[in-house]
Amino acid sequence: MSSTLLTTERLEEVISRFASSRVAVLGDFFLDKYLDVDPSREEPSVETGKPAHQVAAVRCSPGAAGTVVSNLSALETGELHAIGFTGDDGEAFELRRGLTQLRCSTDHLHTTAQRFTPTYLKPRDMTVAGLAGEHSRYDTKNRRPTPAEVERAVIDSLTTVVGQVDAVIVMDQVEARDCGAVTGVVRERLAELAVMHPNVFFWADSRRRIHEYRNLIIKATEFEAVGDEDPRPGETADVDVLRAAVTELRTKTGAPLFITRGEEGMFVSDPQWTAVPGVRATGETDTTGAGDSATAGCVLALCAGASFVEAAVIGNLVASITVQQLAATGTASPDQLVPRLQQWHEQNG
Repeated sequence: MSSTLLTTERLEEVISRFASSRVAVLGDFFLDKYLDVDPSREEPSVETGKPAHQVAAVRCSPGAAGTVVSNLSALETGELHAIGFTGDDGEAFELRRGLTQLRCSTDHLHTTAQRFTPTYLKPRDMTVAGLAGEHSRYDTKNRRPTPAEVERAVIDSLTTVVGQVDAVIVMDQVEARDCGAVTGVVRERLAELAVMHPNVFFWADSRRRIHEYRNLIIKATEFEAVGDEDPRPGETADVDVLRAAVTELRTKTGAPLFITRGEEGMFVSDPQWTAVPGVRATGETDTTGAGDSATAGCVLALCAGASFVEAAVIGNLVASITVQQLAATGTASPDQLVPRLQQWHEQNG
């Protein structure tokens, strides 16, 4: 394995091209809905006698694939397109409004009354900072196969948009097979389009089916790469086992791989095996969405002319900034990257 360097001058050159990049995000767009609960106003329910928690504020933001859009927007990507579907409900209104505020087109985010808009409802004690204040979460997900007409609309939109962008990011979030925007048929079409459009960066991130992608750049955690679906807290994958799994996955996909390892950084296989150190963040951290922010940094860097290894460094920088933002969808701005690169150099010699 080898390490790499990225100079300040080179980073500034890459950043200067962010605003001319065009990116489409295809996948499962969720709504993150935070309920800020004021415990001092709790009162008993007249009907049940149980505590009636009083909500003092509601905060909504695009989640899942929307988290990638949030990060791309914060990094000042020039053009953004959402491809997927929502339900015909109030959550869809909030989600679309959030994407519009992020300068992301929703022309290809289709509406169907047959499905929910997937939502993560996150109540939290507003008097307790950080993750300690979060209550149990309530998830609304689609658990039936995506209707064929919605699947076809997604494919048609993908086929239309791919000729207008520099990159297509695939966020395959829904764990139930064929119940989200990225079905088996959609994956097949992606594999075809990746060959037809060699100048477009196709990037895939999938919770359960990363091994089913072909011809797309793969971003996977070390555990997803080795097929471990239930890693224990603090666990890391054996490097030799990981390297063998990556070699096999690289052969299957026929495209480069980015393997994330938390604050340890990433491995890049193109097919040369390169270790890219991460940034060791200080203080309390919230790793929710860290992989999505790394994806945004990596793909935008590739669009701006970075090498795969340079892109991995930039992805690490972005993720190290977002994990320090607690109980929120963290993002990083371009002006934060140079100081974080200096910290990266200090930590890694």
